[in-house]
Formats: sequence, structure tokens, C-alpha cells
Amino acid sequence: MKMIRFALPVIALLLVGTLPVSAQTAGAPQVTNAQMETRAVSGTLESTMHGITSAQTTAAWVGYAVPMIAPGDGRRIMMCCGNWSSDYGVQNCGPCVLESSRGVNMNETDRPAVSNGPVKLEGPTTMYVLLRVSDHKIGRVATYTEDCQIDAGGLHFTWLTGVNPAESVALLAGIVGETNYTAREGREPGDNAIRAIAMHGDPSADRVLTSFVALDKPEALRSKTSFWLGNSRGRAGFEVLKRMAKTDPSPAVRDQVTFALSQSREKEAVDEMVRMAKEDESARVRGQALFWLAQKAGDRSIGAISNAIDNDPDTEVKKKAVFALSQLPKDEGVPLMINVARDNKNPAVRKQAMFWLGQSKDPRALAFFEQILIR
Repeated sequence: MKMIRFALPVIALLLVGTLPVSAQTAGAPQVTNAQMETRAVSGTLESTMHGITSAQTTAAWVGYAVPMIAPGDGRRIMMCCGNWSSDYGVQNCGPCVLESSRGVNMNETDRPAVSNGPVKLEGPTTMYVLLRVSDHKIGRVATYTEDCQIDAGGLHFTWLTGVNPAESVALLAGIVGETNYTAREGREPGDNAIRAIAMHGDPSADRVLTSFVALDKPEALRSKTSFWLGNSRGRAGFEVLKRMAKTDPSPAVRDQVTFALSQSREKEAVDEMVRMAKEDESARVRGQALFWLAQKAGDRSIGAISNAIDNDPDTEVKKKAVFALSQLPKDEGVPLMINVARDNKNPAVRKQAMFWLGQSKDPRALAFFEQILIR
């Protein structure tokens, strides 16, 4: 089994040594094949990390634990490295190989992970924030739940105790601030830092994420943050998204806000999506709102989609609305598309309805085509 080793010289070690497989210090993750070191935060987390990165000579990992958001507050998405499987909805990541070249899967953690240790039936309440240090800076950010086994692969692994959650948020915010979101590439570790902030069960996370969507911030940063506001920050995140939907001047950002709203668990999110589908000045945004409304389904969504087909001034939006009908459950979408194909006055819209009816392969659609052909 391969694990990460941290080769990180530090001062005033509380514990140094190579731990046996599955060895675990109090409160630390289950780490195998690692040269482990445990030390307490001295001063602030930022100053402690500055000391570690300054002294670092080879690649290493630093980790600590903080409370994570409650299951009812939002979707709790963690990394899961390597292969994983799902048995009856319960995730089994297997050991997370930090230095693996394989892709990283994302795992929702509202259900407990399968592990060799005790399993909390209510799911994990603590997350681990892991920071990869190289070239005297933090180059990667990863988050795992407390029930995850970590394969350290040979690098030195420093476990920090006594971390203040608000200081963790501030440290991660600094990583985001150093990321160039005006460039198309090189946005790591900023993107993962945003996600890690969103997973924090601390009110400072809401304030920091809100600061990332200020109008003086790059569009890419506002767009990326909007997703996590909707996905994981509950009511506070929804209120920020609602404001962005009305005031952000960028159609590209508002486009992403429609998706973020579709991820929110707040009931009023559908109302705001309906408003955007009807009122947003951008045809692109109205079309996206219709698409994500279709994923929600329900009477409000169907009404907004049908209204766009009948009343939106832009033919492209009407066509997107027809596509949205095709995304509804067939018992709802197919009859509506048949009505559009038969009765709509816009030939481009009727053609679009016919196309998606053909793709549905529904018997009702085939019967409708037969009626048209034998006239």
C-alpha cells in the first residue's frame, strides 16, 4: 500500500516518528505509511503555516481538523481519491492516496462512509483540511471526512492541533486571494480552497464567501463561489445568490447563479429561478434558468417554461424552453411538447418540439407523428 511521506523539518516537535500502518494520534486521521509529526498551533494558524512553509525543503503535507457544516445545512462534498464504490448509497472510498496520479472523485457525505473503524450513523461532523507544501508555499488543498483513511505515500505528514475554525477560513481565503482568477489556467489551489471554506461549520465562512462575489472581484471567482453558496451554505447562501441574480452586471455570472439556485435546498430558490426566466435582460440567462427549472420539475417550473414558449420575445429562448420540456418527466413533458408541435405559431419552435419528441421515443410522440403523416 502506497502512502505519502512528508519530508518537512520543523522545530519543537511534539511527536516524531514513522507510525505503523493505521496508527492514529488523538484526533488525527487514520494515516498509513507516513512519517508523522504532531504539533500544536503556536500563535495563529497563519503564523504556524508560515513557519512550516519557510522551513520546508521537500514536498510535505500538513493537516488539521475543523467542524464541518451539518447535513441539513447543505451538501457536504469531500474528496475521495482513487477507486470507490457505493453499496446501498453508502460510500466506500478505500484509502485516499494523496500522491496518486489517478483522478479525484467527489463524494457526498450525508451518509457515513464504510471504513474499518467505528461508523457514526449520523455521518461525520468533522472534516480534515490537508495542505500540500512545496516550493515554500501551499500548492494543493484537499478535504476529507473524519471516517476517511488516508494513504500518505511516503511524504512527511504534520498534524496540527488547536486550530481555530475562523483562522482556517482566513488561511484558505488567503490562498484564494493569491489565485489569479483573471487567467484561464492555474486556478488551483484556489478552487479547492473555496470548496473547503464552504464546508466549514463556522459563520466566518459565510462572510468570506460573500466577499468573493463583490463586484470588484473577477467574474470567474464570483461564478465559482456562487455554486458553493447554493450547494452548501443554506439560507445565508441563498440570500447572497438572490442578490447576485438581481444586481450582478455579468450575464456569465448570472448564468452560473441559475445553476447555483438549482442546487439550493431553500424553497424560495425556485421562485427566484422563475423570476430570472421571466425577467432577466439576458436571453442566455433566461434560457439557462428554464433549463435548470426543468431539473426541478413541479407546477411552478412547468408554468414558467410554458410561459417562455408562449411569451418570450427571443426565439432562441423559446427553443431552449422546448428543450427544457424534454427534460421533464415524460408524463409531464411529452404532452406539452405535442401541444407545442401542434399549436405554436412559430415554425422554429414547432420544429424544435418535433425534434425532441422524436428523441423521446415515447409511444404518444409516435402516435402524434402518425397522425400528421396520414393527414
